[in-house]
Amino acid sequence: MLDTGFVPLDVLSERGLEFFTFDFVRYLIAAGSVSVVIWVIARSRFAGRRIQTRHARWSDRRREVLQSIQAVAVYAVVGSFVFWGVQEGVLQRLDVSYSWPAYLGLAAAMIVAHDAYFYWVHRAMHHRLLFRWFHLPHHRSITPTPWAAYSFAIPEALVMALFAPLWLFFVPTPGEVVLAWLMFQIFRNAMGHAGFELHPRWWLSTPLTRWINTTTHHDLHHSGGFNKNYGLYFTWWDKLMGTEHPRYAETFAKVTGRGAPSGNTATESTVAMAAF
Repeated sequence: MLDTGFVPLDVLSERGLEFFTFDFVRYLIAAGSVSVVIWVIARSRFAGRRIQTRHARWSDRRREVLQSIQAVAVYAVVGSFVFWGVQEGVLQRLDVSYSWPAYLGLAAAMIVAHDAYFYWVHRAMHHRLLFRWFHLPHHRSITPTPWAAYSFAIPEALVMALFAPLWLFFVPTPGEVVLAWLMFQIFRNAMGHAGFELHPRWWLSTPLTRWINTTTHHDLHHSGGFNKNYGLYFTWWDKLMGTEHPRYAETFAKVTGRGAPSGNTATESTVAMAAF
């Protein structure tokens, strides 16, 4: 252990590799799993669910993975500071215990709060004074793949990582809830960059699911709707703020209608279930 006299850096020197490995393995599991799902879909009768006609190149995937490794290194640094903050009482404790309904409520609240945080910082990074320094590397993925989930420049990775300490500054949260959120967010992130629509045709037709994001929603943000569709998990901020792509529903219907057996909702739902 390196003794610098500055405890967070000492924690980083002692446990930084552990934090890096945890986040990198989490990224590999999510991006790898979604990649396997879309590999299967691409060779099935649902191959028409590819959203773009353009195909990502291997050089695109290589860039996405390398940038994601860079981002994971940033997360390891922030994770060291979070570990120190919890130990020193600067952040709320993770060893708290609640009832199961409270666990579920906290997990839901954390997801909703993260979605709001993501929408506004994402939208801010599209400002012309910030975009080049924060968000441009991510948007080099015009046809994204699941490996783009963490494909961030260092400043953007830092902004994305700050949600966790901000949340833990205010809310005592069991470690199990934080872990569940970490797994949920990386899988949903990988799904958003899958390039294939993983949700069934009826998704935008029900009062509940229409508010939950789809792959098409975020793919439009990469492929042409540059100043549209900023949301991560939900669509309500985009709807409320007038930033939803005007052809979102039309594009979703077109993509989910291609190659699917007419009326076979059971088979189609199997594709959607593979995404969760």
